[in-house]
Amino acid sequence: MNTGVGVAASALREMALNGLKQGDAALAEQYFARLLEQVPDDAEALQFVAARHVSRGDANRALAMLQAAVKARPDHPDLWHQLGVVQSMTGDLQGAAESLRCCLDLAPHMFVARLRLGMALEQLGDTHHALLAYFGAVNSAQAEGRWMSDATTAPGLRQPVQHAMRFIDAGRRRTFDAVLEPLRERYGRASLARVEECLAIYLGERPASLPDPRQKPKFLYFPGVPSQAYYGRERFPWQAALEDATDIIREELRDVLAENQPLEPFLGNQTVEELSGHLSASGVQPAAWDAYFFYRHGDRFDDHHRRCPRTSAVLERIPLVRIRDHAPETLFSVLRPGTHILPHRGVTNTRLVTHLPLIVPPDCAINVGGELHEWQEGRCVTFDDTFEHEAWNRSDRTRVVVILDSWNPDLTEVERLAVTDLVETIGDFNRASEVSVPGS
Repeated sequence: MNTGVGVAASALREMALNGLKQGDAALAEQYFARLLEQVPDDAEALQFVAARHVSRGDANRALAMLQAAVKARPDHPDLWHQLGVVQSMTGDLQGAAESLRCCLDLAPHMFVARLRLGMALEQLGDTHHALLAYFGAVNSAQAEGRWMSDATTAPGLRQPVQHAMRFIDAGRRRTFDAVLEPLRERYGRASLARVEECLAIYLGERPASLPDPRQKPKFLYFPGVPSQAYYGRERFPWQAALEDATDIIREELRDVLAENQPLEPFLGNQTVEELSGHLSASGVQPAAWDAYFFYRHGDRFDDHHRRCPRTSAVLERIPLVRIRDHAPETLFSVLRPGTHILPHRGVTNTRLVTHLPLIVPPDCAINVGGELHEWQEGRCVTFDDTFEHEAWNRSDRTRVVVILDSWNPDLTEVERLAVTDLVETIGDFNRASEVSVPGS
């Protein structure tokens, strides 16, 4: 662009923008059109004039302009979004879906574009991917406080959002029913009655009637089992062998600590401000909750198993919960002096948490549902972490326990199979929706 053309183009753009400030869209269009005579690939002018053509019902002229705009600015998600909308209007649903995917690749948070992608895919007959797109759109919007009601939904989107929610309800029910059907056929519906109720609660089809107000699972509530903060040792025959191995496990733990083996923050790498909602310090040292994982979210830490072979052998003999991408979770939990793990809740009562205390200085305890427990070295304690719980180390030394998860003993073998299949499918579905789903 030579200098003269550049100056003229800048002047035309300024006049177009002034027209917009004055609320005169026709004047703005006039100047943007003149700008395009000098700079045919100016994306801003193309986008505005295209929108004006759409407002007059001339989608075809708008289409050509938006195609030129995305060619000039392929890194601009709004252009891809607008192109996808116009392609839908002209009946090019495949092209619309491709353009909207380009938009979301650049800006995954654009939930309206994801909604429109779902609409295009539904019309194309791709119900599975339409369901995922709708689910991702609604969750992303609601994470920002949108689409919670008519009042939080733009008038022009209320009908498609309501349609998407109905589509999601039917589609998720269909998806998760299909997972349970083989188990129904093999074991009979009666054996899965509590699982059926659990699924209905998860899908919001019926309320969760929790018998104890202290209990609030963040993800999955399984009904019909006793609601209690702590579980007696007699419910877990394997705990005796675990307790018998305390000295062996503690010896390997001390070697890990003495050799400065790498630990990682249990809560991940977060800023001090982010951690303030989870941990607090009672002394001069910063709060720290570290972990030496053997399993996390079902992933095995092979190097740690090799480093602590006797601990590994003991843990591998325990009937841990094994759910792909979710469980087991086993670790040395290292709570530094003066650290308080603030009250929080776990995700599901289908599994329980066991601590085997290895190093316990004075003034260390856990509080589950308002019931205080002081750890005793070599003595397991098992609790339901869907009850609000907290833990603290008010001493000047480090506290270490083994943490592991096991099935709630009040679930039958068939129910455990069903929960495993169901949780894995829910996880796959949520990940495929391409957005974070709270509480999963």
